[in-house]
Amino acid sequence: MSKLPLRPRAAYRHWQPIVTRWSDNDMYGHVNNSIYYHWFDTAVNNWLFAAGLLDVAAGETIGLVVETGCRYAKPLSYPQAVEIGLAVERIGTSSVTYVLGAFAAGDADVAAEARFVHVYVDRAHRRPQLLADTWRAALATIALDQETDHA
Repeated sequence: MSKLPLRPRAAYRHWQPIVTRWSDNDMYGHVNNSIYYHWFDTAVNNWLFAAGLLDVAAGETIGLVVETGCRYAKPLSYPQAVEIGLAVERIGTSSVTYVLGAFAAGDADVAAEARFVHVYVDRAHRRPQLLADTWRAALATIALDQETDHA
């Protein structure tokens, strides 16, 4: 089975700067794999907050991560500025598939590429909720270009 090539920097629609911390490095001198997931989760949620979609304190709809995956291409380490690229791969009825890339600041080559699937649910009952048109419209602004970006 052949793997799709990693996405180029141009595939991503939104950028989140990250400042690495001393504690991000593991005993091998590079950022531990689990830290990438913190960065990816931060990038998605910061975008949702900025878009006015997410209210963790009182919103009726919340997102639950139901699937993740990450491919690592090269190490990052402290002290290194990092940029997380974000795009939407798929908008479902109640779910969104996000793709994310971790890049050393200004680097053309991705260090790690991830996929996050969120299912949006009712806060009280934790049952899937249809994505509102406002959500769909906002998410569409960071959607991958299916003609030029691999999916």
